[in-house]
Amino acid sequence: MLDKKVAELLNEQINKEFYSAYLYLEFSAFFEDEGLDGFANWYKVQAQEERDHAMLMFQYLQNNNVRPALEAVAKPESAPADRAKVLQAGLEHERYVTGLIHAIYDAAYSVKDFRTMQFLDWFVKEQGEEEKNAEDLIKKMELYGDDAKGLYMLNSELAARVYAAPSLTL
Repeated sequence: MLDKKVAELLNEQINKEFYSAYLYLEFSAFFEDEGLDGFANWYKVQAQEERDHAMLMFQYLQNNNVRPALEAVAKPESAPADRAKVLQAGLEHERYVTGLIHAIYDAAYSVKDFRTMQFLDWFVKEQGEEEKNAEDLIKKMELYGDDAKGLYMLNSELAARVYAAPSLTL
């Protein structure tokens, strides 16, 4: 049986993951308005990943006989009006989500819920990748963002990103 506090935190995280998807769709819309369809694509793919994270947690709760309780998803603030600030906001958000995942892991650890800890191991690894991807994108923007040709090449690189379903199976 899933610990009540762990179940509550997982349920709250479902909402946070859907919020992350909304936030990244806001970022995608910003970049689309900027004429940077590759950046827009990158954040659309990111939004799909966040929705998948929510659904994995949703299914995990159901697999453990806990009915997920869906709450309203908050409207994200408008994207900053500066490309670099949008990317930085993305990194800061990923760091925030990492903290949330660690808090759930800590709660599971405190009640020796090894099954949930094993489930969360994938998310811990995923968050490491998410932060690294956001950091790399910032570095590339700092290198190429002021140069039109470099920005064009970076935008083209980001346009090639395709969605890949999560590797976690329940």
